[in-house]
Amino acid sequence: MLAYGASADQVDEVVGMGKSTTLEALVRFCYAVENLYTKDYLCRPTPRDLQRLLQKAETREFSGMIGSIDCMHWQWKNYPTALQGDYRNRKGQKSIILEAIASFDTWVWHAFFGVAGAQNDLNVLGQSPVFNDVLRGQGPNITYQVNNTVYQTRYYIADGIYPR
Repeated sequence: MLAYGASADQVDEVVGMGKSTTLEALVRFCYAVENLYTKDYLCRPTPRDLQRLLQKAETREFSGMIGSIDCMHWQWKNYPTALQGDYRNRKGQKSIILEAIASFDTWVWHAFFGVAGAQNDLNVLGQSPVFNDVLRGQGPNITYQVNNTVYQTRYYIADGIYPR
């Protein structure tokens, strides 16, 4: 059901279960995945996590950096027909954009799937919960110094966005 965007009625004969049992199994599966991974992944850094991230960034001479951000474009093979035309890239291919932030040790603490119609990274970043927090001035207070200038805003390092 998740892979193909199918309804319980469409898969009941394949899985050999009734509609209500299939839906209950799907809900239990989703809760299990959420309970298994949200304790360690996809949760904002705690103050202790943040301190660890900042210390590691400092040793790599990236004072104030709390993660690497990137947007990945995925071809969506099993595209649900209900979303026909909503998620397409500029070439007209079925795709979805995932924005993720990871730390130096590949701890993914943020993931955001782009909205319908998003064709590039800037559209996704423009609606990202992380950047909405930055614009509202919310988030961790970080103070660091570079070339005798004190900064109080965190930042993320990204690739492919800087001119050569």
